[in-house]
Amino acid sequence: MIKQTNVTWTTLLLTIAIGYFSQPLWAQYHGRDVVEGIPTDMIIPGEPYDLAGKRIVFTNWYYVHPGDLDWIDDEGKSVYVDGDEHPDASHFVGQEPPRGIRLRARKPVIKGPLDMPHRMIMQDGNVYKGWTSHAYYESSDGYKWTKKANLEFDEIAKEDGFFQVFIDPSAPPAERYKALLSGGHISAEEFEKFREKRPDGWEPRSLLHYKEKRYASCIRACVSPDGIRWMTLTDPLVVEYADTWNTAYYDQVLEKYVLYTRYWSVGPRTHRIPSDIRRSWTGVGRRAIGRSESSDFRNFPPSEMILEPSPDMLPSEVLYTNCYTTIPGAPDQHLMFPTVWNASVNDTTRIVMCSSHDGVNWHWVPGGSLLETQPHGQWDGGAVWVHPNLIELPDRSWAISYCGHNVPHKYPRGQRVGKMGYAIWPKGRLVALEAPDKGQFTMIPLMAPGRTLKINAITKRTGGIWVEVAGVKGRSFKDCTRIFGDRHWTTIEWNGQSDLDFKEGKPIMLRFQLDQAEIFGLEFQ
Repeated sequence: MIKQTNVTWTTLLLTIAIGYFSQPLWAQYHGRDVVEGIPTDMIIPGEPYDLAGKRIVFTNWYYVHPGDLDWIDDEGKSVYVDGDEHPDASHFVGQEPPRGIRLRARKPVIKGPLDMPHRMIMQDGNVYKGWTSHAYYESSDGYKWTKKANLEFDEIAKEDGFFQVFIDPSAPPAERYKALLSGGHISAEEFEKFREKRPDGWEPRSLLHYKEKRYASCIRACVSPDGIRWMTLTDPLVVEYADTWNTAYYDQVLEKYVLYTRYWSVGPRTHRIPSDIRRSWTGVGRRAIGRSESSDFRNFPPSEMILEPSPDMLPSEVLYTNCYTTIPGAPDQHLMFPTVWNASVNDTTRIVMCSSHDGVNWHWVPGGSLLETQPHGQWDGGAVWVHPNLIELPDRSWAISYCGHNVPHKYPRGQRVGKMGYAIWPKGRLVALEAPDKGQFTMIPLMAPGRTLKINAITKRTGGIWVEVAGVKGRSFKDCTRIFGDRHWTTIEWNGQSDLDFKEGKPIMLRFQLDQAEIFGLEFQ
């Protein structure tokens, strides 16, 4: 039986429509059929892709088509795999092969020291927001900061220390802002209650100090309606040892919270002698980066290692912090700027970059160190640490804040001084897809979020870039106006027309020809 209500059909349809269009893009496809009659809420892999924003930066090969192949006979008929040709009779045909291109990170320009918030900075529309350990600031240009309020904490947050902040687009207003605390622990009694309630919510390294100090290490968080008034969550997110700058965000693709933590790359201790959690792993374990995800921000499983020091690093180097962030205007294109610490050789730090298309699988971006410890005597001559987030300044340069110390990381800290600065990539030129000579590639088909396409690129005077919309008359390479020189978000045109000329609701596939060129990004409008 259907109950009668006072809700009109107009109100009901409006409510449904508002709910539909306010959902994350991927949530709108829940319940799709994988094949007819078999629905799922899981992500269905394959092309064409959606974009969470309107911008693409080539930090990995995710958007570049790998190409395919065929073998044909003398008449041009495909005999791929199933033919019965003489070993010398068939002819190879490459399909959409990428050639002559590579990825290369660009080193930033350093500006500092600057008077700016030292905990973290984020961009929220046209407003830059920043936090120190005790205050909240705002800026309209990323340089001149105005204190807006002192932060208000409960006793737990005061004790554990205030660290990373993020805005949660899925949360109710009272919890729109979330923050991770820096050095949490719970008493032995609290740990026993936690273990009873969440037997899978802890890991052995959390008991590093348990025997001497009777507490377990944990990761705590607090929530806020405005980024100023903070309330600590009653229980830890997870009980594990992660005593540095951990980061978190809400992933709109997965519709889950993701936590990146300090992890330790160390093997299992033998079972043939008693455990000694206090002394058996901290000296030999290499600091690494862990990851955990959860649909409930109050309840995370212990993290698992996703990045460890790689064989092409020095054996003395470790990954000290992760500095997770995203490409400005592209929340589904993930970056980290890990601090690499060379502990046993010279107590120095350097910054590198890695990227991911899903936040799970990470790859080092070619290009080497982006930032290194400067010579002794300079304000950043002891150690350097990059802080979230990567932001876009009003002149469309990209910047990330970093802290420089005057002494090495583990030097006696009585006279240590920390100052802030920016690592800046002018014109947003962070990573180049480059062709030193001639190159070509095809992009994975996309559902274009706009009808025109802008490009951020540089070519030699004798080089150029040409773009083709596959299968669209009048949008071929020969119709494309050659792009050359320094082009900062220049609209691509074909015979004077900029419309991509695709049919609504249909994907597009873009092809590129490059000659002595570097592409730093694409932007749909």
